[in-house]
Amino acid sequence: MDYFKLIVLGLITMVAAIGANWAHDLAYQIHALLIVAIAFGMFIWVLRRMGEPAAEVADNDSYSDGVIRAGVLATAFWGVAGFLVGTFIAFQLAFPELNFDWGQPYTNFGRLRPLHTSAVIFAFGGNALIATSFYVVQRTSSVRLFGGNLSWFVFWGYQLFIVLAATGYLLGATQSKEYAEPEWYVDIWLTIVWVSYLVVFLGTIFMRRERHIYVANWFFLSFIITVAMLHLINNLSIPVSFWGSKSVQVFAGVQDAMTQWWYGHNAVGFFLTAGFLGMMYYFVPKQAGRPVYSYKLSIIHFWALIFLYIWAGPHHLHYTALPDWASTLGMVFSIILWMPSWGGMINGLMTLQGAWDKLRTDPIMRMFVLSLGFYGMSTFEGPMMSIRAVNSLSHYTDWTIGHVHSGALGWNGMITFACIYFLTPKLWGREKMYSMSAINWHFWLATIGIVLYAASMWVTGIMEGLMWREVDDQGFLVNSFADTVAAKFPMYVVRGLGGVLFLSGALIMCWNMWMTIRGAKPVNAPLPHAIPAE
Repeated sequence: MDYFKLIVLGLITMVAAIGANWAHDLAYQIHALLIVAIAFGMFIWVLRRMGEPAAEVADNDSYSDGVIRAGVLATAFWGVAGFLVGTFIAFQLAFPELNFDWGQPYTNFGRLRPLHTSAVIFAFGGNALIATSFYVVQRTSSVRLFGGNLSWFVFWGYQLFIVLAATGYLLGATQSKEYAEPEWYVDIWLTIVWVSYLVVFLGTIFMRRERHIYVANWFFLSFIITVAMLHLINNLSIPVSFWGSKSVQVFAGVQDAMTQWWYGHNAVGFFLTAGFLGMMYYFVPKQAGRPVYSYKLSIIHFWALIFLYIWAGPHHLHYTALPDWASTLGMVFSIILWMPSWGGMINGLMTLQGAWDKLRTDPIMRMFVLSLGFYGMSTFEGPMMSIRAVNSLSHYTDWTIGHVHSGALGWNGMITFACIYFLTPKLWGREKMYSMSAINWHFWLATIGIVLYAASMWVTGIMEGLMWREVDDQGFLVNSFADTVAAKFPMYVVRGLGGVLFLSGALIMCWNMWMTIRGAKPVNAPLPHAIPAE
């Protein structure tokens, strides 16, 4: 087996080296050299281990928690990186002088904005989803992860995807789409990693000892399958050359816009909503020490959400070349979507029935409850903004930015922080986190930061929309675009300060994690011998 690994790694090194030599552009060349370095390093590692005695067989009486520990650490690392870049570009918008001229535009807003978006969604959020889904599916199935070391391939393969995508953004190698998709070879690699993720997750469910599939796994599985479908269709492209990063898109014009927003809104719907609801349905009841309020409601929530969300994307394209019937269809489904979304929020909040006193003493529980509150607010605001009359004011303004960040920071960020605080002591064999008061500080810094960020963007967005449509008695526009930019300056500074507070809370979390983990000897939790599952 080791000889096979050496052959494969040697071939990868050789092909990547040829690619670096024949590359048509800088991004492709750097990525090829990066793969050469990684493959060569693994080649040497395998070669050095060939003379050593065989490693001990994995303990089949315990869960596969090593990859989850790595996922928790990666989540914290990429979170801080993404928040740092986001805070910097927020100040770039307030102070354009921060768009430094290095002779190349590597650190200007146009390059850093997609880096920030992908870092917080796919690096921070993606690692959180992989780690928590691996944790939950094992505990609710009473078996180890399927596939042995395949879960480690998923983890490290996903980190390689993040690095390739991030460096590609800085070097200007994207498909020039709304979400600045990485180029074709990065997409192919992500497809391989994501299929492996599906195999591990689905295989674990097939091997389960529990007859029942807990609802959290339904949400995780729908997220994995739907994101795979979205990724494949939105990223259909034809490489210009095998030795370059450039590609030609299959879709064009309004068809491409429709495909992008079918992808974009369902990335929100399944990556940032369904997957994180899988977290909510496991970790909120566990932290509260109570069963989920209504299991029947959770099933209704699941089927209504996955059916309705897939239709809602066209509401982003009101007043464009897209036919009115298509954008109206997206608007109608968005409004209907409000009901199951609030059903899920109510189900999560009512799980605390009989345990509301925990809000006074448990800052982790407060984070979970706050995240559910932001989930409910965002899933009301989104359908409202999809209404054509409201959209005529909000579209292309900072109101949309405020809406997105209240959901991303409030819902996705806070529930991820709470899950990290839940998992860290359990995975490293500690009774609790090192400092509960630090968690409390994190809670308040993050909460105030989100309020400053979202409120400033709501104010400036509505002001911006009103200034754009203001006309004099002759019917001419009163304000130029530059006037609206100048008027937004104070709110842009407030937004940046909100980002500083949110980032500060994340840094406190990393310190708290380090102090909790330091000196701990990780021990994998044993498989339960009793039924039902934990």
